[in-house]
Amino acid sequence: MSGVIGEEEDWSVLLGQAGALAQVLPQFRAREQQQAMAAQVAHTLRVGGVALIEAGTGTGKTFAYLLPAMLSGRKVLVSTGSKALQDQILEKDFPLLLRATGKPLRVSRLKGRANYLCRHRLQRFSAEGVAPALAAPLARVVDWAGQTREGDVGELTSVPEDSPVWPLVTSTRDNCLGSDCPEYGRCHVIEARRQAQEADILVVNHHLLFSDLALKANGMGDLLPRVEAMVLDEAHQLLELAGRYFGQQLSSHQLWDWARDSRTETLTEAGDDECLLVAAAQVETLTTAWRTALGPGEERGSWTLHTDKVQSVAFARLRQAVAELNQALTAAATRGKGLEQCAARGAALLATVDFFTAHSAPNMVFWQEKKARTVQIHATPLDVAASLQRHLLEPVESVILTSATLRVGDSFASTERALGLTGASTFTAASPFDYARQSLLYLPPALPEPNHPTYTHACLEAAVPVIEASGGRTFFLFTSHRALQEAAAALPQRLSFPILVQGSMPRPRLLDRFRSLGNAVLLGAASFWEGVDVQGEALSCVIIDKLPFANPADPILRARTEQCQAAGGEPFRELQIPQAVIALRQGVGRLIRSEADRGVLMLCDPRLRTKGYGRIFLDSLPPMRRVSGLEAVQAFWREKA
Repeated sequence: MSGVIGEEEDWSVLLGQAGALAQVLPQFRAREQQQAMAAQVAHTLRVGGVALIEAGTGTGKTFAYLLPAMLSGRKVLVSTGSKALQDQILEKDFPLLLRATGKPLRVSRLKGRANYLCRHRLQRFSAEGVAPALAAPLARVVDWAGQTREGDVGELTSVPEDSPVWPLVTSTRDNCLGSDCPEYGRCHVIEARRQAQEADILVVNHHLLFSDLALKANGMGDLLPRVEAMVLDEAHQLLELAGRYFGQQLSSHQLWDWARDSRTETLTEAGDDECLLVAAAQVETLTTAWRTALGPGEERGSWTLHTDKVQSVAFARLRQAVAELNQALTAAATRGKGLEQCAARGAALLATVDFFTAHSAPNMVFWQEKKARTVQIHATPLDVAASLQRHLLEPVESVILTSATLRVGDSFASTERALGLTGASTFTAASPFDYARQSLLYLPPALPEPNHPTYTHACLEAAVPVIEASGGRTFFLFTSHRALQEAAAALPQRLSFPILVQGSMPRPRLLDRFRSLGNAVLLGAASFWEGVDVQGEALSCVIIDKLPFANPADPILRARTEQCQAAGGEPFRELQIPQAVIALRQGVGRLIRSEADRGVLMLCDPRLRTKGYGRIFLDSLPPMRRVSGLEAVQAFWREKA
């Protein structure tokens, strides 16, 4: 542990083996690292400023920041990297801590409005009817709507979170009627925001936090109440999120939803206006034509408009259709509140379309992201440090940024540089796990360089005996979907263990299946590198195919590389290596999740030993025993037996 703890406080009273928390949580284990982190958090809450705190896996960082926040006497906002952690804090952690402290506090959570049932839209689509495939899930929503108190759609587990029924019965900032809504007095979103205003501790997720910051930055009001202190967990995600929310974006989904809602409101409020219906249908048709013009497949690339390109012609036609529907809605807006609201949305969407048509914003990179059925275009600021300072850090007295992965090697410098931090306090709470005893790092010999055409095949050949020695029980993590699909085709012929593949079912179901099987091999890409917690023997081996360097062709990285070069910097060392180290540490962190876990980590990439920068990666990993012989892996599991 390093850093300045500040005034001495005896956190063992709460977090010791005979402390108050141990009295209400029988399996609680006292950790010196957790107590030291709690003291650091308390110090920052007391004196103000910004603290960067890296808390190794197993530290118990959630309790280490929640307890000081609860006892600080301040209104504190806690922001998490996922809705799952947000729910865990509210439903499991806070009830325990309130019992342990005996301190009466008002604790609330707030999610984005798309997570709450909209009674008005539910009534409308129930009356109008939906496609036959949506009738059954809509009936389940209707039954649940009569029972729910919070209206949180996560309560209704019998309807998948990606079901197309949810956009029909929830609202967005674009289609919400606000105080004109007939159900305004019973609105779940308004009630959740009221509770957030009154709460002593408010728990949100990063997406809602940055939505709020972006609204404030654009002078468009706010979603969240003012607070005296913030704790941001999973803070390694902040740079990417800031780039997304402090920029501009336009998606085919936004246009489709606007056209659909315009058609629905026309049928309700102006059914005789045939021109409006035709204009709405034209936007839907030309939005689909724009996506089709981009070609099949999924990829990220630069966004440019040239008159000789098919997609440029498609976008120009779409722009004209958006303008025509917007004009028709403006003319019909006096016929009803729904049409008035659609007209306001149309004006905003037309302005966004024109922004991307002009393609002339300084210090921003324009790029597009194609998916199977949708497309998004983005304008992302090259430097978000100033925006983070102005809108996140400066307005709040105390800010704690914490994660299991904030350092490269033993330094916070790359994180401080990326976030534009000066004068922040830094603190490291090392993991309490005995990695030298619990784990083994296997660096297989004689693999070709990662750019060799046979590389993935060679990785699979080297991995098969490791998976067999581990009895399955493996996460095989890939840096590309192409390599993942190659493995998915080859491994079932080589292994007798169940093979689970990302994308074959929703992630929560895939993880439940992995845990219940007990000997499965899960093949995953980016979304399985972090935020996944599988304790126990079901996960005993993690294999990573390559160092997770970002694609050099990625438009954001390319633009930031050029900016760094122009300033006389070294982009590879200042940008690419730190990002890859943090990503690798997240993937490695899936292996050992408790004091009882044992496991093998296999890093296939030979650059760890052949390149000078390999030492930076190895020095950033937990202190595992390193081996390069397969027999050492087999011996490790014989020792366990």
